[in-house]
Amino acid sequence: MFENLNWWEIGALLLLALLIFGDRLPAVISDGLRMVRNLRTMANNATTDLSRELGTDIQLEDLHPKAFIRKHLLSEEDEQAIRKPLQGVYDNLRADVTSVHNELKDVASAADLRKGGSRPTTATGGAPAPAPRPSYDDAT
Repeated sequence: MFENLNWWEIGALLLLALLIFGDRLPAVISDGLRMVRNLRTMANNATTDLSRELGTDIQLEDLHPKAFIRKHLLSEEDEQAIRKPLQGVYDNLRADVTSVHNELKDVASAADLRKGGSRPTTATGGAPAPAPRPSYDDAT
């Protein structure tokens, strides 16, 4: 919640709260904490009542509509039937990406002269041949 605030901004907010509420600040903080505690208790009671009424075990995270439908209304076969058309597309895409990745690794290893060891040498086996430089005619 406060991850984008630095220490100066938090201090300024505390000073502002102290100026607004004055000596009532501890009472305001305790009232706020009591309200949060009551809201948490109400949410837990609501999930317990809902679990009891539906006859299943429901967690607070399951109250999202998509998660609720996936967990409590769809059977395993229904979920597989929904996923089946997309699974083939996913498998094909994954195979394509893997083949492109492997080709890029092959090209990178072929182009990396340091990894391969030595540079190409001359026909006499002497000093390494200089790398060919592109000419103006090749560029145009």
